[in-house]
Amino acid sequence: MRSFNYSIIREQKWDSEILSLIAAIYKEAGKQELFVKQRPEELNKLVEIAKIQSTEASNAIEGIVTTSTRIRELVNEKTTPRNRDEQEIAGYRDVLNIIHENFDVIPISKNYILQLHKILYGHMNNPLAGRTKSVQNYISATYPDGSTKILFTPLAPYETPEALERICEEYNMVIGNSELEPLIAIPIFIHDFLCIHPFNDGNGRMSRLLTTLLLYRSGFYVGKYISLEAKVAQNKDLYYEALADSQIGWHEGKEDAIPFVKYILGTILAAYKDFEERMTIIEPKLSALEMVRRASENKIGRFNKQDIRELCSTLSDSSIEAALRKLVLSGELQKEGKGKSTCYFRVK
Repeated sequence: MRSFNYSIIREQKWDSEILSLIAAIYKEAGKQELFVKQRPEELNKLVEIAKIQSTEASNAIEGIVTTSTRIRELVNEKTTPRNRDEQEIAGYRDVLNIIHENFDVIPISKNYILQLHKILYGHMNNPLAGRTKSVQNYISATYPDGSTKILFTPLAPYETPEALERICEEYNMVIGNSELEPLIAIPIFIHDFLCIHPFNDGNGRMSRLLTTLLLYRSGFYVGKYISLEAKVAQNKDLYYEALADSQIGWHEGKEDAIPFVKYILGTILAAYKDFEERMTIIEPKLSALEMVRRASENKIGRFNKQDIRELCSTLSDSSIEAALRKLVLSGELQKEGKGKSTCYFRVK
C-alpha cells in the first residue's frame, strides 16, 4: 500500500512562485483581520452570500443542481428538499454550517471525516453514508461538451480505511509540531485525500469542505466571506488539469504535487483579493449608484450584472439594475446585448 510521510515534505525545495503565493496570502490574511475588526457589521451579508455560493457551486461541479431561488431558500433553511439533488444540497449546507460554527473543535481524524460524510447524506437514505467505499471507484472529469475521461484510479477499497487514518495522523503531526507550513500541508492533505478517494460518492464535495475546515483551523478565514468553491467552479478545467498532473506516480510515492499546490494557493489568494476588493467598495454611507460605479471601475473590459453583484453583495438586484441604467444614461457605461447576454463596459 502507498505509504505517507509528511515530515519529509519540509526537506523539499519550493520554487519562487509557491513562496510568493504563500507570502501574499499571509499579507492578505492580515488585511482581512483588520477589516473584520474595524467593520464587522458590514460582513454579515458577505457571509450569507458566500454560504449560498459555496453550496451552489460545490454541488454544481458534481452535476447536483436546482434553481437559484431554491438554493437560497435551502441554505437559509426556509424550505425542505423536494428531490434527491435538493437533499444533497441540504446536506452540504449542514456540513458547511457545522464547519463555520465549530471548526475549532473538529479534530482531523478518520472518524470525524466519516461523521461529516454521514451528515452530508443526512437528508436521504444512503446506507453507505459515513462509510468508506465498498467498490473500486475512479476520478473522472466531465467537460463542457459532455465527454468524460478517467483521470486516475484511486486506492482499492481494502486499503482505504488505513490510508485515510494515516494521512490524518501525518497531517496532525506536522501541524502540531510546526514542522510544515500549513499552506503547504493543507493542499498536500487534500491531494492525498482525493487520490485515496475514500467514499463511493461525495469525494469532491468532501474535499472542498475539508479544505475550508483545514484553512479555518490554521487561521485562514477567507472562505467565510468569499466562496472558494465558486472559484474552483469558475476554473474547473484548470482544477482537473492540476489534479491530473499531480497524480502521476502517486501510487509509487513519486508524484509531483506542485501543480495542485499552486492551484489551491492561487485559488485562496484570488479569494482574498476578492474580499479586499469588495470591502473597498462597501462603505456605510455610499449610495447604490456610487457603489456600482466603483465596482465597474474595478472591472477590466466587459462585465455583466453578476460581476457587479459579487462585488456589491449588500445591494439588491433592483438597486444594481437601477444604478447600471443610470450609468448607461450618463454615458459612463455602454451596454451591449440583451437578456442573459447583456454586458457593459466603461467608456473611455
